Amino acid sequence: MKPSVSSDGDLQLDGFIPLYYLQLETDMQRFSFLHKPVRRSPEDALSSSKFDVNVKTGSSVFTPNSLDGCVCFLWPYSEENFQITWWDWSNYPYVLAFLFAIEEINKNTHLLPNLTLGFNIYNALHLHHKTLENILFWFSGGKQAVPNYHCQKQKKSVAIIAGTRIEFFTDIGPLLELYKTPQVIYGPFDSLLNDKDHFPSVYQMTTKDNFLVPGMVWLLQHFDWTWVGFIASEGIRSKKFFLALKALMLKKDICLVFTIMLSNSWIRNANIFIQTIDCQAISKVNVTIVYGDADIFMGIHILAKTCGLSSKMWIIATEAYIDLYKMKNIMDLFHGSLSFSPTKRELPGFEDFVRTFNPSKYPEDFYIIQLWLDMFNCSFAGSPCGNLKVCPPNSTLEFIPGTIDLMTMSESSYIIYNAVYVVVQALHEMFLAKIEIELTSEAKRPMFLSWQLHPFLRSVEFTNNMGDHIYLDDKRNTEKKYDVLNISPFPAAHGLLVKVGEFVSNGQNKNLVINEEIINWPVELEEPPQSVCTQSCGPGFKKVANEKDICCFRCVFCPKGEISHQKDAQTCTQCSDQEYPNQNQTYCLPKLVTYLDFEDSLGMALACTALCFSIITIAILWVFVKNQDTPIVKANNRTLSYILLISLLLCFLCSFLFIGRPNTIICIFQQITFGLVFTVAISTVLAKTITVLLAFKSVKPGRTMRWLLASGASNYVIPICTFVQVIICGIWLGLSPPFIDVDTRSEPRHLLIVCDKGSVAAFYCVLGYLGSLALVSFSLSYLVRNLPDAFNEAKFLTFSMLVFCSVWVTFLPVYHSAQGKLMVALEIFSILASSAGLLVCIFAPKCYIILISCDKNFSKSLLNKTGHRRNACS
Repeated sequence: MKPSVSSDGDLQLDGFIPLYYLQLETDMQRFSFLHKPVRRSPEDALSSSKFDVNVKTGSSVFTPNSLDGCVCFLWPYSEENFQITWWDWSNYPYVLAFLFAIEEINKNTHLLPNLTLGFNIYNALHLHHKTLENILFWFSGGKQAVPNYHCQKQKKSVAIIAGTRIEFFTDIGPLLELYKTPQVIYGPFDSLLNDKDHFPSVYQMTTKDNFLVPGMVWLLQHFDWTWVGFIASEGIRSKKFFLALKALMLKKDICLVFTIMLSNSWIRNANIFIQTIDCQAISKVNVTIVYGDADIFMGIHILAKTCGLSSKMWIIATEAYIDLYKMKNIMDLFHGSLSFSPTKRELPGFEDFVRTFNPSKYPEDFYIIQLWLDMFNCSFAGSPCGNLKVCPPNSTLEFIPGTIDLMTMSESSYIIYNAVYVVVQALHEMFLAKIEIELTSEAKRPMFLSWQLHPFLRSVEFTNNMGDHIYLDDKRNTEKKYDVLNISPFPAAHGLLVKVGEFVSNGQNKNLVINEEIINWPVELEEPPQSVCTQSCGPGFKKVANEKDICCFRCVFCPKGEISHQKDAQTCTQCSDQEYPNQNQTYCLPKLVTYLDFEDSLGMALACTALCFSIITIAILWVFVKNQDTPIVKANNRTLSYILLISLLLCFLCSFLFIGRPNTIICIFQQITFGLVFTVAISTVLAKTITVLLAFKSVKPGRTMRWLLASGASNYVIPICTFVQVIICGIWLGLSPPFIDVDTRSEPRHLLIVCDKGSVAAFYCVLGYLGSLALVSFSLSYLVRNLPDAFNEAKFLTFSMLVFCSVWVTFLPVYHSAQGKLMVALEIFSILASSAGLLVCIFAPKCYIILISCDKNFSKSLLNKTGHRRNACS
């Protein structure tokens, strides 16, 4: 009994690779994967075989090649009760990597010197119920499965390399453990086989892949795909991948709309599978993640036909390059999709090895003969199909038609290559150790038990021809690279796969590079397609998540003063105090520095008003000085009138301190000047009122009022009242003087330079003191308003105080509700209005008499003494 392909050597290495699939009949009792396929005549093949396509199950049966009337089949077994369903040529690169490694080792004089390494390549059946029976055939060495019996006493097999299907290895693993046979797995990492208590003889070449899931999520985030589906083959690895993917997607706010796990028996239960499909949910998703073996593509095909899906984006996550050979009949469904696959390797010498690899070089390799027949429709000398054309001598796998790329080494092939070297390095170390201990004549043909290799496999460590450091440590952490491949609809593209990006993960450092310009997207979708529950929120908006589903949300404008400069912002960012958001609230702009300037229309209007009243005040003062000897000027205490006019002039002029760019000195002078000059003005009005009161009360003899009038008591009112205000201002300056400040909130787009009051309490103390003086003046003037006299100004003083109090009472609430420049403008306006009120109410009637009604400006007593009327206007 011989394996499918073998080569003798001093030591043998067994490889299990699935290369063809069988469909067994009900009367089939046994089938060993050790049986060598035999060539059969076309007549026998046609008379004993069935050829059809089972649409119900989705399985396609091998179809013969028909050329010139000759039908040629190369059957792997001579019995009549089975048939081949298909040849899996996508796994043949594993054979090439296996043979290439052995050829390199046999040429290497530094590895296993004076020894040759042979090999046995077996087909790994996909039938679960036949796996254990077949391994018993392999152990027994005969046609009867006899447990614990081994007829091959001179067996030279040192280890087994297998692992594309983890189910195959979990079935045969416990039986191989009875003999402690080293088993090196080149398939994806599986934590079940990493349990050394149950599988102490198993060595996994791959580590736990923690990179595929982050890479997939990065790809989804790159294209803003947040509403996706998931389809996978049922199994432990798929469930672990699904749980890891779901957890990471949840952290990144990506939602899984539907999940379909295809069991191994879904083809037999296709009708039940179709009934469970929720086409409504599936049709809402444009992007679906696919994870599993090649059989899953047929399930996707049935799914698409059932739900009427077309032009969907499929993201295929695989530990190896996507198998387009198995998708060739349903390729239209996947055009434009993306595949996330490990990067291929360019191993030195591998291309030359594949280029020279043909049936004439390996005549015993049945598979290469069948591959040539299927791919090139030709045969070499000795083929039973004499009517087929003879292959040219320079035919090579470099120009193989179809979708299989044999010239580059995939990640899985590279792992097989390293697996062969791992076993050989362990053998080499073991033989060196034996030679050091005992040098015998048997050294040329060593005899040993395979279990003796385990200590050396656990400690093996070397650097391969690519410069990669290889060792079997479960905790090793190496750099991982994945190619992002686009399934191109153009046959001219190599293998229909175009590399459009790369994902590199090295520890915590991860990077995804995508060239979107060369991606061919599905025909009916946008470029790139959209797959979201809700359209993205643009800049200037933020997402308000739905309580039931985080991927469904509402878009609301950012609050005032906040921005969002990216799509789908969870929160808006507050602009700094020196910035303000633009109109669309997408970025912050620097605020302009501003203040109440003379160039502003409001500042210019107030300045002109102050200037006009200042000129009017000066003019009135000139009139009073020029007519200082007239009765009306003398009758109302000429000195107090001068003081009041000068203080009102200063009140008008102090408003200029509030206009223009402020500084610290100006801020101090603003409030202090305002407080003092107004105190002088109000105290002067109070003094005039007291003077009027004393003048009329003193006419009664023996009264104290006459003494107060004669002593000039009213003259002390101004300095006393002013002194009190000076004390208040001094305390203000000592505790918390006014200072320059920047108001960032009053005007959204400007930084307003203002004078801060410092101590607000002190400011209101100044205002309160002025209000008290005004209230006293108003009360006294109100008492003497009806006293008879032609030049009695009590009524005017009363009205002026009423205007003054009205202005400042109105000022307080309006001032508190105002902001920015308006606050400063209101304070200036109150200063001008109250000062103008005093000026107009007190001095306008007098100026009218002096300038217009001159006949009233004379003294009746003087007329009585002189006997004639003097014109005051002269």
